[in-house]
Amino acid sequence: MAVSGSKRRCALYSLCLWLSLTHAWADWRTEQPNARLVGSGDFTWFGLRLYTARLWSPATAPDWQQPFALELTYHRDLSRDRLVDASLDEMRRLGGPALEAATLERWAELMRGAFVDVRPGTRITGLYLPGHGCRFYIDGQLRRDIADPVFARAFFAIWLDPRTRDPQLRQRLLGQAGANRGD
Repeated sequence: MAVSGSKRRCALYSLCLWLSLTHAWADWRTEQPNARLVGSGDFTWFGLRLYTARLWSPATAPDWQQPFALELTYHRDLSRDRLVDASLDEMRRLGGPALEAATLERWAELMRGAFVDVRPGTRITGLYLPGHGCRFYIDGQLRRDIADPVFARAFFAIWLDPRTRDPQLRQRLLGQAGANRGD
């Protein structure tokens, strides 16, 4: 039995529509289905709770050799520019004088394309992909893929480097013993 050209086109159109909707609904968990919550904690600044951070990984001891996701759920209004500036400040602090101004400006542009102004409840998830870079999701929707492994490492170091500004949050994220009290 032959299928007419219009039926074939309709079937192809339906398949394309279904695939595009499936991709639009997909979040970082479809890329990392075995990820489990490693740890979580709140970040506060002068007594104000700014966000809750959660680290997800398929490994119980995440490292830079495997993918992981860092999810930040905001509790305050913050502008995209404030998020970018704060991130750059920390990347600069941790990277030291080796980071060139041109690199920092390029990274600022990448983050401006990845972030949004946040309101209480906004969730930004960064998916770290070793050897590739990272992807950012806003409330579960892919916002930006950044194919720059050096940027990705510098960005996630804000929370995971031993020199982070909040060592207790780092311990909680990494699920280290006794660090999850009160979460």
